[in-house]
Amino acid sequence: MTGSEVPHSFRLAYVPGVTPSKWVRIWNERLPDVPLTLVPVSPIEACGVLRAGGADAGFVRLPVDRDDLSAIPLYTETTVVVVPKDHLVAAAEEVSTEDLADEIVFHPLDDTLDWEQLPGKPAIERPETTADAIELVAAGVGVLVVPQSLARLHHRKDLTYRPVSDAPASRVALSWPQEETTDLVEEFIGIVRGRTVNSTRGRTPTPPQPKAKRKRPDAGTGGGAGAGAQRKSGAGKSSSGKPAGKNPRGASGGPKGGKGAKGGKGGRPGRRP
Repeated sequence: MTGSEVPHSFRLAYVPGVTPSKWVRIWNERLPDVPLTLVPVSPIEACGVLRAGGADAGFVRLPVDRDDLSAIPLYTETTVVVVPKDHLVAAAEEVSTEDLADEIVFHPLDDTLDWEQLPGKPAIERPETTADAIELVAAGVGVLVVPQSLARLHHRKDLTYRPVSDAPASRVALSWPQEETTDLVEEFIGIVRGRTVNSTRGRTPTPPQPKAKRKRPDAGTGGGAGAGAQRKSGAGKSSSGKPAGKNPRGASGGPKGGKGAKGGKGGRPGRRP
């Protein structure tokens, strides 16, 4: 991608409950010349924003239409029920949908849980948003089943939440238009998937350096420990293998009876008078 082709920024949409700060930080470190702009969207309008070109990619809640959108599932959230702190459910560590049979369970229009059958009793009207449903829970009208991140997002001091063991779970995915899989989208996919700088698609990794070859000792030089040991073991011996430096017939190595032998001068010793 040339400098003239680099867009002014990368637009990232995200639905409530998703915290993209970690990925944004990595993006800013790797591509400081391409600002990342966050685009908050509701779960209902998220896919429409991507199709209309309002964002290059986005964190959405599944399901999405795979006919024109690509999606990489990232994680699955725990589903919880939000209740007032003095509610009976607050005394339990975990509940099931059967435990909510006598409760009014709100079903907001922006709910993304894939219910086959909503537990409890339905409210007269469906709240427009999750935030509106939270207000009704705080008023003591009913309870709300949501992904845990939304319970944290709308946290109030007078409310608490508990896991629902058999409720459907919400899955968060990274999505983008299939026909707009640009280089920058590929860069962001690499960041989300945890690729390093060298392994990110589109970047050329540093080629491995060849290892230096070891030089072998030259056999013709006679060097080395073996040769030294051989020279040492052969010192002080003659070609016959006997120790050298001493004459077996005399210490001086001279002829027998020569000058210096017992009796002083050469010849036979004289008789005593």
